[in-house]
Amino acid sequence: MKQYNVHIDLGDRSYDITIGSSLLSSIDKYLPFDIADKKFFLITDTNVELYSLSVQKLLQANGAEFCDVLTFPFGEATKSYDSLKKAHDWLLKNNVHRNSVIMAIGGGVIGDLAGFAAATALRGVYYVQVPTSLLAQVDSSVGGKTGINTYYGKNLVGAFYQPVAVIADTDTLQTLPKRELLAGYAEIVKYGLIDDLDFFEWLEENAKSVLELNKAAVSYAIEASCRAKAAIVEADEREGGKRALLNLGHTFGHALEAAAGYDGSLLHGEGVAIGIIMAYELSLLLGHCTQGDVDRVRAHFKSVGLPVDIGSLSTSIDDLLAIISRDKKAVDNKMVFVIPSGIGKSFISKDVPKDMVVKVLEQFILGE
Repeated sequence: MKQYNVHIDLGDRSYDITIGSSLLSSIDKYLPFDIADKKFFLITDTNVELYSLSVQKLLQANGAEFCDVLTFPFGEATKSYDSLKKAHDWLLKNNVHRNSVIMAIGGGVIGDLAGFAAATALRGVYYVQVPTSLLAQVDSSVGGKTGINTYYGKNLVGAFYQPVAVIADTDTLQTLPKRELLAGYAEIVKYGLIDDLDFFEWLEENAKSVLELNKAAVSYAIEASCRAKAAIVEADEREGGKRALLNLGHTFGHALEAAAGYDGSLLHGEGVAIGIIMAYELSLLLGHCTQGDVDRVRAHFKSVGLPVDIGSLSTSIDDLLAIISRDKKAVDNKMVFVIPSGIGKSFISKDVPKDMVVKVLEQFILGE
């Protein structure tokens, strides 16, 4: 099977994303250093612990000085202060040093948590992203965003800290539940909607193959997504401008996740899918897209089985507005949204009228 390599050029923080099959069985080949005499700290969750144990054996067999595994419960609730403290205590107890390597093996939750632990332990330790979910392979493992959730919202505490490598083994997707695959697929669609109409049209034709994990189709979708994100990250590493485009649908989506309490009833990708539809409805109200655009995106998400409304989620307009007002993109108390202008085009609006946001929330919460 074809193996893809995407390079992210960030000067002395540059690294490669390797995408392909059977990468974990020879993971040492894709690391940018000799593993001999290095200390490895593997952070994982209960759903993918077997992958971590396999990597641990391989690293130990090839001369790693130390290699231990810290396992967290699966789920968004793991991205917390308590988990971060547990990771820090484990690292320090086992004498982590700046030449050590923290390896995140899991989905976006583990990648964000382990990356933040790496950014803050000893003021910075090498780390490697080994994403095992589709969402992590196409989005969260790339670009250096790390962090945890708080009572006040998602990802409000964190750091920009780049990994030294991203190794995306597509074989790990075979064990994902369909719901998790769909959550990752929402992030893939996002890249087409932001600025690549051709890619969105390819997805309309090939969604079934991607979700059935046809190796050629899913590898291409991951590579195209990573290449799109790499270009934006290279232009705006710390989200001072263009990188905010990657948050299409996320302002609404993160608010929905927070309202759900991160209890697993609404996955991140599901929140993003609903949030993208809400962003299109907002764009329609503002006169930047057509009803046909909204219907086309909604139809595509529905066709694959992604949610397009909030369903039974119990929340209120006031609660969602409060969460949205604390969004990281907010500037001077003004609401900042990524606004799609058609399909394959989008822009950042830094002063969206509150009454327009309320109208969208009323439509989804009250059915108005």
